[in-house]
Amino acid sequence: MLKSPRFRTLFTGLILTGSVLIGWGCRPAQRSDLAPQGPLQLWTLQLAPKFNPYMDGVIHAWERGHPKDPVRWTDLPWGSVERKLLAAVFARTAPDVVNLNPPFAANLASKGGLTDLTPLLPAGAAERYLPSVWQAARDPQAGQIAVPWYLTVRLSLVNRGLLQQAGLEQPPRRWQEVPAFARQIRRTTGRYGLFVTVVPDDSAELLESMVQMGVTLLDDRQRAAFNTPEGRRAFAFWSDLYREGLLPREVVSQGQRRAIELYQSGELAVLASGAEFLRSIQTNAPGIAARTEPFPPLTGADGTANVALMTLAVPRQSSRPQQAADLALFLTNAPNQTRFAREARVLPSSRDALQQVLRELEAERPANGQEAQIRQARLLSARTLERARVLVPASPGIKRLQAIIYTQLQRAMLGQISSDQAVTEAARQWNRYAEARWP
Repeated sequence: MLKSPRFRTLFTGLILTGSVLIGWGCRPAQRSDLAPQGPLQLWTLQLAPKFNPYMDGVIHAWERGHPKDPVRWTDLPWGSVERKLLAAVFARTAPDVVNLNPPFAANLASKGGLTDLTPLLPAGAAERYLPSVWQAARDPQAGQIAVPWYLTVRLSLVNRGLLQQAGLEQPPRRWQEVPAFARQIRRTTGRYGLFVTVVPDDSAELLESMVQMGVTLLDDRQRAAFNTPEGRRAFAFWSDLYREGLLPREVVSQGQRRAIELYQSGELAVLASGAEFLRSIQTNAPGIAARTEPFPPLTGADGTANVALMTLAVPRQSSRPQQAADLALFLTNAPNQTRFAREARVLPSSRDALQQVLRELEAERPANGQEAQIRQARLLSARTLERARVLVPASPGIKRLQAIIYTQLQRAMLGQISSDQAVTEAARQWNRYAEARWP
């Protein structure tokens, strides 16, 4: 899936019925005794048609080395993935390898739907990948449920013109600096400092910010762990910003797309987005692009940034789990990840591939100012990976947790309840759900 800048938006977790779960989790015994029939089925998200040449090339390379295991590649549009997967589960035609993000993978793994890759991986496989993203593809109960593939990180894309108007040299680097920055921008320019949505099914950026502020979202038993002094401070941080008029009113009703519109119209000083989105700004708002400069993303006190991850997993319905795991490792090896990162302008999860991408970016000599701007942002993104990790735990119910927290935070922002009451009510609602799901 390549959907910048909305890549940060996580999948809505599938709510699978009991009959679906039986279909997903079962691997009929008689199938394992039969010779494999047909090609390995590989499903990816939102890569076609732009990356058809890359995918065709890497599949042909696999098939040259594995002539008995040909691959049939299917690319799914973003909006149809749930329907397609559910239909495949019912028909017992789930793919052998599927492209998922961590929360979606965790949801399926919690129902017994994914293979634990641990016994299928060669010794030292984990060392090939960045430690933080390898860990993010692991489930405490279900084991190594996926192999990391490609990554993106958010940067702060900054309108230098608005900063100069406000008499500011730099944007905030830590969340604690945001209120003073937002006040200065609002007071001197009439614009807004930043936009972070509180729409429940949109970006997880606000939830990630809470983790960066020192909030633990869930404990080991999946119960709420955010009704703490740190959690109350984080809720108050966002509700106070809104009530003071330092966030656009639309943050409670519109998602990340509205942030893009405001930035491109010159109404927003900082946009949290990926490096490649600069191309869209250059096309849609060249005047704003000319004043835009990439900066490191906002973080908490320890400087940890968020990384968004896509993985490759092996459903339990696969009759050839070893070959499927080998295919996932092949797709994510250093040479293939280096080429994909180069073509798709994403970041690799492979350690060796990341070093190669850094070398290429450092040696690059852009032909013009626009390309120089993109290079600067991509280089900053790659260097940010040194202090980045997946901040929000890949709990099977994480989208429900986000919806509960955002809904109660909206109420606090709108003055319906206090921020402390919002924390208490969010914890109560989540625990009621968690106690039913994880007795």
